[in-house]
Amino acid sequence: MSKKQDKTAELTADLQRLRADFENYRKRVEGEKEAARAAGKVSVIFKLLPVLDDIELATAHVPNTLKDDDWAKGVQNLTKKLEKNLEAMDVRKIEAKPGTPFNPEQHEAITMDDGDGDHEVVAEELRAGYKLGTDVIRPAMVRVTKQNIDK
Repeated sequence: MSKKQDKTAELTADLQRLRADFENYRKRVEGEKEAARAAGKVSVIFKLLPVLDDIELATAHVPNTLKDDDWAKGVQNLTKKLEKNLEAMDVRKIEAKPGTPFNPEQHEAITMDDGDGDHEVVAEELRAGYKLGTDVIRPAMVRVTKQNIDK
């Protein structure tokens, strides 16, 4: 009887190890699939951002004579749609308005202007930066200056 109990215990232990191995395999495959989805998403976003940059640049420089033109308004609506779709994918612009405190994790300083303050702040946004969730996927390209910040 002892041999049967030993064999049963051995087979039970083998089965438990097999179940654990399979569960680890399943979790690893799920993680790899999620990583591949995220990499594909970032790849698509990187391809769209230069297009969005160009459209925003074009709409920012529309001549006054064309501001009320239906075609110009259509291009502006295209920009809004693209931004809305990016937001649905959890892509957000990085805050880089003039006066925003400079953050090297989110901003890429292209030039540093002389200033009379102690704090580095954004003087001008040269190219928008974006986050995917909480991760910076492209830092905002900015011009930085020094100024005093009133609190």
